[in-house]
Amino acid sequence: MFSWLVHENVRGKVILITGSSSGIGEHMAYEYARRGARLVLVARREDQLRAVADRAITKGASDVHVLVGDMTKEDDCKSVIDATIHKYGRLDHLINNAGNNNSFFFEDTQDTKALTAVVDTDFWGPVYMTYFALPHLRRTYGKILVTASVGSYIAFPRESIYNGAKAGILQFFDTLRVEAGDTVGITVLMPGFTESEGTRGKMINENGEMIFNQKKRDEHFGPSPMAFTEEVAKAAVKGMLRGQRYVIVPFYYSVFLLYRVFAPEVMEWMFRFGFVSHPEKPRSKQALEATNAQKVLYPKSTLKGE
Repeated sequence: MFSWLVHENVRGKVILITGSSSGIGEHMAYEYARRGARLVLVARREDQLRAVADRAITKGASDVHVLVGDMTKEDDCKSVIDATIHKYGRLDHLINNAGNNNSFFFEDTQDTKALTAVVDTDFWGPVYMTYFALPHLRRTYGKILVTASVGSYIAFPRESIYNGAKAGILQFFDTLRVEAGDTVGITVLMPGFTESEGTRGKMINENGEMIFNQKKRDEHFGPSPMAFTEEVAKAAVKGMLRGQRYVIVPFYYSVFLLYRVFAPEVMEWMFRFGFVSHPEKPRSKQALEATNAQKVLYPKSTLKGE
């Protein structure tokens, strides 16, 4: 009950992080590096992974091993776990962080691969990785962190598939926590809008294509404040080392839990009014154009081009 009072020492422990070539995953790698952990960094982009690995070494990581893999593929997930055990003989923390986002209304879907592209990464990826890692984590009394989203309980428009996948992963890991008992700790990270490739404009469109479009980004996020990546990564690792079940960051997103339970119609009206009405030019986009609020609410990195 009071495990959150104790901070786990991870010096020399083996930490596997998926989606670690950029964003929250990259900065979680640096948080663990500062604590002297041994890192296994996994993503599809080898060049970026190796750059992250080099920086992690300078920040104090005991060792860094880079593996290229696609977390939507079951065979890749198994290979990553097998390679980690072959290299280090153990696994202490599994960080399921790889993810994709969509930005379109469900009824505008032109190709169902737009739906499966998100679910395969955001739901099946963590499930596959956990399936292959769980026996090893039981041996070390290890921990799992999964990056879900506040979208698991907040109905942000244009994110129906993403929100559904994140809600599914939240419930999956809540159930696994019950089944696994005390041998494996599980932390669910639920970040709000955060500085990332997605908030710069990278997203899956209604045709299932990965695009970069800052106009659609502005319609999608509107005048919403965005957290800095470092802030989210620090909160995630700190919460995991304390044994927290949930980490919601920034904290003000917790308020929406009350709306969901006690006044869901208020939350629905708010998002419909701001983000759905006048879809050709939603009020979210109008508000940004009228106020230039993105210069205040968006981190500078998200205002750059591709």
